[in-house]
Amino acid sequence: MFFTPEFWVMVAFLIFVGIAGYAGAFNKVLDALDARGRRVRAELDEARRLREEAGAVLADYKKRAKAAERDAAAMVEAAREEAERIAKEAHDRLTDFVARRTAAAEAKIAQAEASAAQAVRDAAADAAVRVSEAVLREQMKGPLGQDLIDKGLGEVKSKLHS
Repeated sequence: MFFTPEFWVMVAFLIFVGIAGYAGAFNKVLDALDARGRRVRAELDEARRLREEAGAVLADYKKRAKAAERDAAAMVEAAREEAERIAKEAHDRLTDFVARRTAAAEAKIAQAEASAAQAVRDAAADAAVRVSEAVLREQMKGPLGQDLIDKGLGEVKSKLHS
C-alpha cells in the first residue's frame, strides 16, 4: 500500500493542500469567490436597473406614440373639417357666381327685348307717319294742308319717341 503511486499522489496532494491552507490560499480563494459573487450581484443589480429604465423608456415611448396618434387623428379630423368647409364655401361661391351670371344674362335678355320692342315701335311709328303723311298729302292739297301735316307729323314723332 505504501508503494503504490496512488498513495504517494494522495500524500503529495494532502501536503499541497496543507501548505496552501497554511499560506492562506483558502482565504484568497474564498475572497476571490466572494468578489466574484459581489461582481455578479452588482452586474445583476445593474441589469435589473437597466431593465427597469428600459421599461420606463418603453412606457414613455408608448405614451408618446399614443399622444402622437391622438394628435394625428385630431389633425386629420381638423383637416377634414377644413376641407369640408372650403368645399362648402367654394360651392356657395360657385352658386352665387352662377346666380349673378344668370341674373346678368336675364337682364341683358330683358334689355335686348326692350330694345327690340322699342325698335319695332319706332319702325312702326315711322311707317305709320309715312303712311299717314302720304294719305294726308293726297287728301289735303295746298299750303294750309302742308302746314297742318308738318305740324302733326312733328307731334306724332315726338310722342312716339318718348
